[in-house]
Amino acid sequence: MKKGIFILAVIIVIGLTWYLFIKPQDYIINAKTNSRLGTINQTLKLWNGTLEAEATISQNGGLEELSQRIRFADSTHQYLWHIRPVTDSTANIKIDVTDLDHSIMNRLQIPFSDTDFEKRARRTVLDFLEKLKEHEESIKVTLVGEEELSSTYCACVKAEGTQFEKATKMMENFPLLNTVLEQNGIALNGVPMIEVTKWNIEKDSIAFNFCYPIIENDSLPAIQNITYRTFEGKTALKAIYNGNYITSDRAWYALLDYADVNGLEVHKTPVEFFFNNPNMGGNELRWKAEVFMPLKQ
Repeated sequence: MKKGIFILAVIIVIGLTWYLFIKPQDYIINAKTNSRLGTINQTLKLWNGTLEAEATISQNGGLEELSQRIRFADSTHQYLWHIRPVTDSTANIKIDVTDLDHSIMNRLQIPFSDTDFEKRARRTVLDFLEKLKEHEESIKVTLVGEEELSSTYCACVKAEGTQFEKATKMMENFPLLNTVLEQNGIALNGVPMIEVTKWNIEKDSIAFNFCYPIIENDSLPAIQNITYRTFEGKTALKAIYNGNYITSDRAWYALLDYADVNGLEVHKTPVEFFFNNPNMGGNELRWKAEVFMPLKQ
């Protein structure tokens, strides 16, 4: 009898010690989404930047793990986001939430009441899920498969920045390219395009050529910051993106997922062709971009 009581006491002490001091989170929230891994990752980062509270977020290596801290008036919350793809267009998200200032107190109260900490954590996660749903409704990615990209001669400007800054960098350089081509009577030979030359997935940074396909001739003017070059044809995976061009990188991640599922090796240097002028406005779901991820041969 005494031995049984002793063993039970030891189990209780060990359990309480683990629960109060070792358990890696105060609270767990689980969610199911109709979103791809890359879309969740990027939307989460953008949403973090819109919060009124002081908030920081970092990627823990791969796209699947992110660490976020949100400083409220009376406490600092840590959110560890674990994204687990289920299919090519759905994922489960597990969020480990910890109040860094009142962790032990929350752990004592949680089994007996729905605490303010839990309510705030749920509101925060639900706010993100609503923004994710809104974003998903504003874009469309259609996977096409393998296609041959033709070679073309181009006038290009080099640019670099974050993925989110891509469209801004294009707009900054558009007047230069457009004016030079128009003033010199250079014939266009296709829609504007970008060729990513470097993509740091962990830091969301890119370097790229912003180009206009043109008809090659021997009298092209030498213009500062503009280069003339041949874009070499290649075999690539193709997707159609509809939506604001700021977030056309959602198609990049979809193509990476497609390559991974089908055992294909790719160069992470996406190419995009833009068929609409954003300055004309209109329904963004009608904007079209063809997006390619070159295959390794």
